[in-house]
Amino acid sequence: MKRRDFIRELAKAGCYLKRRGSNHDIYTNPNNGKKAPVPRHSEIKNSLCELIRKQLSLK
Repeated sequence: MKRRDFIRELAKAGCYLKRRGSNHDIYTNPNNGKKAPVPRHSEIKNSLCELIRKQLSLK
């Protein structure tokens, strides 16, 4: 999945960028306070997208 599409999906779900790390961006779900790192690769594997969704308690 393209990173920009995944970021749009997270934003639509209400998540926002908490901070930028050296290799990852940290996104937070304000509904439950959970955080997850999102890599800065242009392409993110679908299995990793599912893991990030699970960490943020989406779906």
